[in-house]
Parts: sequence; C-alpha cells; structure tokens
Amino acid sequence: QVQVVESGGGLVRPGGPLRLSCTVSKNPFSDYTLAWFRRAPGKGLEFLAAIGRSGININYGDSVKDRFTISRDNAKNTVYLQMNSLKLEDTAVYYCNAGGSYDSYSGTYYDSAYWGQGTQVIVSS
Repeated sequence: QVQVVESGGGLVRPGGPLRLSCTVSKNPFSDYTLAWFRRAPGKGLEFLAAIGRSGININYGDSVKDRFTISRDNAKNTVYLQMNSLKLEDTAVYYCNAGGSYDSYSGTYYDSAYWGQGTQVIVSS
C-alpha cells in the first residue's frame, strides 16, 4: 500500500510563513507527480500546486501562485509546500496527493487514489 503522510501544520499569524511536508512510502518516489490541495471550512477541495517527477514542471492554482512554493526531495521521498504571507482565508486542512497528472492545456490536475489524511493550518491573529 502507498502511505501518504502530511505534516507541518499548526497555528500561524497572518503574514507568517509555514512549510508543510508530505512523505510518500511508495518507491521509486521519483515516479510520482505530486500535488497539494486544501479544504477550507465550508468550502470544496481546492487545487494549490503540482510538481512533476523531476521537479522541473511546476504549476500553481491562481489563489496561491505568488505566495506558495512547491518543491520535492526525491532522496527523502518528500514534497514540500512553502507558504508565505499567509492570510486568514488560508485556514484549511491541507492534503497531499501522489501519482496524479497535470494537464497544462486545461489547467486541471487529475488526482490519484493516493491521499494523505491532511494537516490542519490555522491562520489567526
């Protein structure tokens, strides 16, 4: 089974930074496109960012394009989401998905069945 585990969530003040991590048990890790999603209270699942196998191809959702950065370390089987300039509306449970694909023409990320349980981020003053 593929295990996907997010970590790094917590309480942060508006404007502050936070880095999330997602570790995937499946090997080789480099075979997987990786993505971050989130679900804010009372809202649907929102695409945030995706990164290809090599780490070169990267795409972001419009809402976080200028504030969030996705990266990966294949040696550690880990993908990161660096979040800066956090806003109150960034409060959400953040999820990692492994093994999907991104269609740059439609701007759509097609998720796989490999999801983590999520890590909660609360932005509050």
